[in-house]
Amino acid sequence: MDAMALTDVLRENSDNLALVIGNGIHRYGPRRVNSWDDLLLNLAHRHGVELDKMPVGASATEIFDVIELHARGRSGELAKEFCELMRDWRPLEHHRQIIDWSIRHATPVLTTNFDEVLSEAAGAQLMRPKVEGFTDWYPWDSRYALELFKNPCDGFGIWHVNGMANYARSIRLGLTHYMGSVQRTRSWLHRGEERLFEAKDRERWAGRSTWVHLVFNKPLLIFGLGLRENEVFLRWLLIERARYFAKFPDRRKPAWYAYTHNPDDITQKGRHFFLENIGIRCVEASSYDAIYANRGWQA
Repeated sequence: MDAMALTDVLRENSDNLALVIGNGIHRYGPRRVNSWDDLLLNLAHRHGVELDKMPVGASATEIFDVIELHARGRSGELAKEFCELMRDWRPLEHHRQIIDWSIRHATPVLTTNFDEVLSEAAGAQLMRPKVEGFTDWYPWDSRYALELFKNPCDGFGIWHVNGMANYARSIRLGLTHYMGSVQRTRSWLHRGEERLFEAKDRERWAGRSTWVHLVFNKPLLIFGLGLRENEVFLRWLLIERARYFAKFPDRRKPAWYAYTHNPDDITQKGRHFFLENIGIRCVEASSYDAIYANRGWQA
């Protein structure tokens, strides 16, 4: 996908789109220092796990679980430490440009990041509807926004898929955490009388006020996200999205995965096979500039 192709996606879908943004948005720019990998290595050193670089054959989620074992199960404290390490991160021009586009076009943003860089770029405040059953372990109906919408699809908001720094216990860093998220979401999708895969009324299900509702009801543009095998929760959720559309084809929504080609990445072909077969078009960007500095964000 060249710069023009991304421009076309943004222009043609500006009135109905959700962005899914990973850590790549922080690694782009003059310094390229805001990296989860670097923070994880820092956390490892703090707790006696000696790593000079991320080892091949162990995912970031597994490394966190190893660190947690060395820290004797202090998961909540580790999450606070991790968030503290990113406290000084600040938005750059490309953060502001992409978020400004999202505000102009009333586009929801899903991010796997924990930090508040995007919400700072938006000048947004933490908001959530008054619903029963709130838990800071899974604050999935909370979002950073300028205005609170009952239906997440109705306007701009920034939703933190894997937890947010404001609620340290919500941080999903380890494989165990991801499996907990799968279990919680599965109970919404496939249990009870109002489960999503059975009910014809999309408003009648437990996730209707959360970011999960966006995954099933909006076209998605995914970028800055590796979507590698360690993204267990998000990849599983995208499979469920495909299963949902297979059952209700009239509700099918498109999705695009923007990436830059890496000839040294031997997993790329398999990842694209997976994504294409669950209804996500993999489109190649000529460079990171073609994604983060694309003129389409100015429209």
